[in-house]
Amino acid sequence: MYLKKQYALAMLAGCLAFVQPSTAEEVGEVDVDWLGNDIIVEAIADPKVKGVTCHVAYFERGVIDRLQKGNWFEDPSNNSIACRQVSEKVEIGDIELDEEGEHVFSQRQSLIWKSVRVTRIYDAKNKTLVYLAHAQQVQDGSAKMSISTVPLWSADVAWENGEPGQ
Repeated sequence: MYLKKQYALAMLAGCLAFVQPSTAEEVGEVDVDWLGNDIIVEAIADPKVKGVTCHVAYFERGVIDRLQKGNWFEDPSNNSIACRQVSEKVEIGDIELDEEGEHVFSQRQSLIWKSVRVTRIYDAKNKTLVYLAHAQQVQDGSAKMSISTVPLWSADVAWENGEPGQ
């Protein structure tokens, strides 16, 4: 564990130019083997949808695993997501309503080329927010993804720009 923390600090110091600010808050870290590999769980509040929080879980390789397998600067793209309404009222700001959705959050999984992203899509017909966690890579895109939905049909919802289709 000590080596893992030292490695993380060294990577952070060496890569400050590549770090992006995030709104994620780590809420859990589960050891999965003796090599120092962990599953990290982060809470991500949707910046444009007050009252909705997503929890994203992803794999983080430990120092021993990196030494054994090489590839120092990359973690797997595996991820999982669950999003829920976390307050009595949901306040929806100026969100993208097209089928490509809107980028909500990203977490780097390699030094430069790969990240895990969360994209929000609004399903107007079913009055549901759809959150998709997926890998984003320059090439050799990954099919690893996870999806979660937040239905709005029974929620107290306030739309900044008025409900779409009304």
